[in-house]
Amino acid sequence: MMIDKIAWLHLHEGQLLSTRSRGKDRYYIPGGKREAGETDTQTLLREIKEELTVDLDPASLHHEGTFEAPAHGHAAHVLVRMTCYGARYRGQLQPAAEIEEVVWLRYRHREQVSAVDQLIFDWLKEQGRLAD
Repeated sequence: MMIDKIAWLHLHEGQLLSTRSRGKDRYYIPGGKREAGETDTQTLLREIKEELTVDLDPASLHHEGTFEAPAHGHAAHVLVRMTCYGARYRGQLQPAAEIEEVVWLRYRHREQVSAVDQLIFDWLKEQGRLAD
């Protein structure tokens, strides 16, 4: 089984924007699951508006990479495919909907994120984009 997620990679001064949902023990890169018939862009714009109250600039959207790993909190055979995009935004970042906390993480926080996010942390670190 594959969980299809779309995520927003937003870095600032070597730190990656991340979120924690109510009742969860891990941080997750913001984004979410596609609704029926949605494109990647539609999913990402909707999810980020719902979770962080900001508007992504569709014209600035660019594919960063796609990553797969076991889904955190699911049976061993369940995988998550995370398609990641970068984009500029308008507004002020603040937690909304199920999001309890918005944080900026560095590579040293790798153990506090899901397995697929750990792959993304490694990739960003290799590129010199994520600080220790």
